[in-house]
Amino acid sequence: MPIRVALGEDSLIVREGVRQLLAVDPEIEIVAAVGDELSLRQACEEQHPDVVLTDIRMPPTHTDEGIRLAAELRDTHPNIGVVILSQFSDPTYALALLDHGSDRRAYLLKERVHNRAELMAAIRAVAAGGSMIDPKVVEALVAARSRVEHSPLNELTARELEVLAEIAQGKSNTAIAETLFLTKRAVEKHINAIFWKLGLAEGTDVSRRVKAALMFLAEDTPTPVS
Repeated sequence: MPIRVALGEDSLIVREGVRQLLAVDPEIEIVAAVGDELSLRQACEEQHPDVVLTDIRMPPTHTDEGIRLAAELRDTHPNIGVVILSQFSDPTYALALLDHGSDRRAYLLKERVHNRAELMAAIRAVAAGGSMIDPKVVEALVAARSRVEHSPLNELTARELEVLAEIAQGKSNTAIAETLFLTKRAVEKHINAIFWKLGLAEGTDVSRRVKAALMFLAEDTPTPVS
C-alpha cells in the first residue's frame, strides 16, 4: 500500500512543486495539499494520513505552526509521522520538534526538496517509525554544543554561577551578599575568582562586571564545576 501523505505549505509554488515531485512516485498517495495550519489539521482528522509533510511557518501566525502541530499529533495521532520542511538550520527548531521523542519525526531543510531521493527517505523513515535530521542541522547542533563545552563559564563553581547570575541582574556586592546570605568579603572573593576564570583580570570593576554579565546572558547556564 502507498504511503498516504498530507502536505502543508503556504507557498502555492512550493506546495505544487512538492506535490508534483511526490505524485510521480507509486509509493506515495497525496491525500491533501493545503496552505494553512487549520486546513492541515482538518486533513489529519478526515484523511488519516500516514505522514504529514509541513512547513514550519504557515498561516495564521507564520511562527511555528508546523512544530506545534507535530507536538499536538504526538498526543492525538501518535501513528502519524511528521516531516518538517524548513529554511532554518537553527537547531532550536529541530530540538523543539524532538522534545518528546524522535520516533516518527524528521527535519529537513527546504534546499533538499528538489532531491526526491532525500525527501522520500525522510517520508519512509517516519512512516516506519524512525527519524531523520538534516545533516546541516546536526552540524549546527554539534557546533553549538562545542561552543558551550569550551566556554570559560564551565570553569565556575555552583556558587560562582549564582554570584554571576546576581551580577547579571545589576546587583551591588552588598545586595548580592544579602540575597545569597554571604558576607560582603565572601562575595568579593567570588567575584575576583569569576573575573580571573573568565579572563577579565584587566579593566575597571564596572566594565568587568558588564562583560561578565554579557558572557553569562549570551549562553545557556553551564554545568557548574563540582
